[in-house]
Amino acid sequence: MLKLTLTFTVFPLALFALIAILNSFTFPRLSPRKTNQHGPTPRISVLIPMRNEARVIAETVRTLLAQDYPNFEVLLLDDHSDDGSATVARNAMQGSPHFKIVSGQELPTGWLGKNWACQQLAELAKGEILLFTDADVRWNPRAISALVAEMQATHADLLTVWPRQETISWSERLVVPLMNFSILAYLPALAVHHIPWPVFAAAIGQCLMFRRDAYQIVGGHRAIRSNITDDMAFAYAVKKQHLLLRMADGDGLLACRMYQNWSEVRNGYAKNILAGHGNSLAFLAFSIIFHWWIFVLPWLGLWMGLMTGRPIQSALVIILLGLLTRALSAAFSQQRLQDAILMPVSVILMTIIAAQAVFWRFMGGPQWKGRKLKS
Repeated sequence: MLKLTLTFTVFPLALFALIAILNSFTFPRLSPRKTNQHGPTPRISVLIPMRNEARVIAETVRTLLAQDYPNFEVLLLDDHSDDGSATVARNAMQGSPHFKIVSGQELPTGWLGKNWACQQLAELAKGEILLFTDADVRWNPRAISALVAEMQATHADLLTVWPRQETISWSERLVVPLMNFSILAYLPALAVHHIPWPVFAAAIGQCLMFRRDAYQIVGGHRAIRSNITDDMAFAYAVKKQHLLLRMADGDGLLACRMYQNWSEVRNGYAKNILAGHGNSLAFLAFSIIFHWWIFVLPWLGLWMGLMTGRPIQSALVIILLGLLTRALSAAFSQQRLQDAILMPVSVILMTIIAAQAVFWRFMGGPQWKGRKLKS
């Protein structure tokens, strides 16, 4: 029985560690290289939905103003903000001809707010490349040039790039990096890039860069109008259409601070976590139990062993494998290595987040920025 228990614990952890090691060598990093100088420079449409983003939008606009890429437009859609987001953004634009603010139309039945905002932006965009991003993403002056160069080099139909996640408060540090951890430890980048099966797909909504024709082939946001996890929906759709999906790490050229306190972290992740598990309560429950099994219970086993004098070697091996994997993902994504030792606490916090999602499920669905979202 003990050997069976160890097998079901050590094997997945060893596999995750191997994937993390493999990704540390093969996961592409964005680099500030020049775009293809042969032929015209493609026009980029940077598309930003904006709902109550007065806290962050000025800094985002300023970083986009500083871009060295010569041929781009920035469209911001004010989605019925009540905090003066449009005024703040307009003041930060300094009259630049690259920028335009448009007012969003009323939300139609069957649409989620962000998806409807992005659909409107896509219809207004003039670029041959559509770059969907969030209002809280900040851009190094060479970021758009690097994105275009990466898309040209890889011939991607959809290029998705993970910004560096800035984490300051305790809840951010313990929860937000798990997003990078789940990609780097569970999903080999080589499989995403070279195996056509949709199961090997991932994307992040903070940076989705489409060739316009590819966006139209998958049906645009109209095809995923009610999907909370729009980024993953697009990743699956691109794979199903046999288009090229490519991922990269932003390597500091893009940065984002998603949330600023526990309440924002809890609610932000709770609105997505159930959809990320296929809207299956059983799958979500299995995921929580599995992560307790491999990341929390070994620490309890170690404590009990120390208290009773029983052997602790097995528990130490399991704990060290978990620490190695979490630390590798932290190092790659420029997070704090010391937070790896608190992985059991991170799992407990994710359990609380899952409980919030389940509560919302039976109470009419999650809410975000004053709107009720269907799960």
